[in-house]
Amino acid sequence: MSERGRILVVDDESGIRFSLKGILEDEGFAVAEAETGERGLELLDADGDFDLVFLDIWLPGLDGLEVLARLREERPGLPVVMISGHGTIETAVTAIKRGAFDFIEKPLSLEKVVLAAHKALEFSRLKQENLALRHSLGEAEVHLTGESPAMSALREVIGQVAPTDAWVLITGENGTGKEIAARLLHGMSRRADLPFVAVNCAAIPEELIESELFGHEKGAFTGADKAQIGKFELANKGTLFLDEIGDMSLKTQAKILRILQEQRFEHVGGRKTITVDVRVLAATNKDLASEIRAGNFREDLYYRLKVFPLTVPPLRERAEDIPLLIDDFVETLSRRGGCKRAVFSPETLAVLQTYPWPGNVRELKNFVERMLILAGGREITPDRLPPDITSRATVSAAPASPPPAATLQAPAAGPDEDDVPDTDIPDTFRAGPLDLKAARAAFEARFLEAKLKEFGGNVTKLSEAVGLDRSSLYRKLKGYGIQAE
Repeated sequence: MSERGRILVVDDESGIRFSLKGILEDEGFAVAEAETGERGLELLDADGDFDLVFLDIWLPGLDGLEVLARLREERPGLPVVMISGHGTIETAVTAIKRGAFDFIEKPLSLEKVVLAAHKALEFSRLKQENLALRHSLGEAEVHLTGESPAMSALREVIGQVAPTDAWVLITGENGTGKEIAARLLHGMSRRADLPFVAVNCAAIPEELIESELFGHEKGAFTGADKAQIGKFELANKGTLFLDEIGDMSLKTQAKILRILQEQRFEHVGGRKTITVDVRVLAATNKDLASEIRAGNFREDLYYRLKVFPLTVPPLRERAEDIPLLIDDFVETLSRRGGCKRAVFSPETLAVLQTYPWPGNVRELKNFVERMLILAGGREITPDRLPPDITSRATVSAAPASPPPAATLQAPAAGPDEDDVPDTDIPDTFRAGPLDLKAARAAFEARFLEAKLKEFGGNVTKLSEAVGLDRSSLYRKLKGYGIQAE
């Protein structure tokens, strides 16, 4: 089987079949032929391992549009390029509306045939990869984890802007989840069933970025041994995600601006103008306003992209989401295999919530994977945490639960600076020397336990009384060893 793919040509003219076979085989494809629609369907039923069909509209017996209808029902993922020597605009529009990928007229141009084949196969490949990714990760993976006010607000805003065609500029530090936000915007939009094409602008050399975005013709530059369509064209009718837009050169920014405004472009080395309809989502970890002042980013491009600004908060500003994220990562990593499921103790979670996480969610995910590998299924307690975490955490890696009063020693006698009588100090705090954080934790534990009893064990009422959301309150109670109903 050809590495380039297998193509079925269905046409009643032997000369056309001969020409298409020669053109496509020269490009490295394996080609099969059928002289009627019925024969084409038989070949597909007998050996369905085809990647693309070139289908004539005017055929004896079943005509091309009838065959197309059958293929859309039985093989919806198979791209079909319609060909006709009697084509009209109406015929082409009808074919596209019925699910054809493209339409080309006879006499066939070698350039058009090759471009149509590469374009259809690339689109099909991306669609299959997208479906495979969704299947492997599960739709639940494409969501923003967290119950913090910041994440709740972000989800609400995404829900408002996603159904529109407004362009969105997503900002945030590295690793915060900007691409997840972009995929969520696409998945909740009217374009959700159409391509989502992501481009990492920082990963493409400057001399190749035009080719990647706009495509190129064969021979357009050294090494261009075949024609290639670009990301803009692949994203037609769907969403184009330009990640790390702030890393583009000023020269590329100028070209991008023109294309974004006109939605029209030419392949590198080509003359044909191509019109597309794409929704653009852009993301950056840079302060573009500062980049503009420094002369590194075009102000007009900034305002063209910033139709709707969206900021993904850093992890340190939503530390209450860390236990939920860890649960998600443990579930995902253990489900994929290679890592045994393990539990992070409440004391460990308390430490991790005070670490600043400069790499944000990405750093947290890598950390969880490392800890699962090292833990081998055992509980992950503070003493198992690596020094690079504990040295920067603002809470001691010792157990967070307040020590029993019997183990504490009385402090040295002496007058309190506020003259508080000794009899007014709770036994827990008179029993031994606690640092301020431990004293606060001990007081908070006793306070919550007393309040919980006051409300008859009702966590909802306690949550309303103390001003904490239920999930955060449950974690605190669990960390202090207080049983809640």
